[in-house]
Amino acid sequence: MVALSNEVKDIFTRTKVMPMATASKSGIPNVAPMASIQLVGDDTVWIMDNYMVKTLENLKENPVVALYFYDQESKRCFQIKGSTEVKTSGPEYEKFRNQMKAKSDKYPAKSLIVIKITDVFECTPGKEAGKKVL
Repeated sequence: MVALSNEVKDIFTRTKVMPMATASKSGIPNVAPMASIQLVGDDTVWIMDNYMVKTLENLKENPVVALYFYDQESKRCFQIKGSTEVKTSGPEYEKFRNQMKAKSDKYPAKSLIVIKITDVFECTPGKEAGKKVL
């Protein structure tokens, strides 16, 4: 099990929008900005599907994702890789859906993407760039 360090968690929670990369079964890539995102444990990320089309299609074919997050203040950045599960019902989905609806009724909150983190990589430019940290 991967357990994020406090530094990684801090930078993650300060980042408001993160690019998420997916790929189809045949390897066609897609990158989309994720804003409805929440770190819910040392190894789990939740993303609410409000407007996903290609991303959701890719996740159904290939459940592997990468998230990138960067902190402007410290100039630190990391990449998280993980496997996903798409949920459209259940307590986790309902909990995050209710949070989204409390912010605004404009969010359709169609499904919950649960990411189980498998790897973390350093992205900060320098000699450690690309190094697996977890």
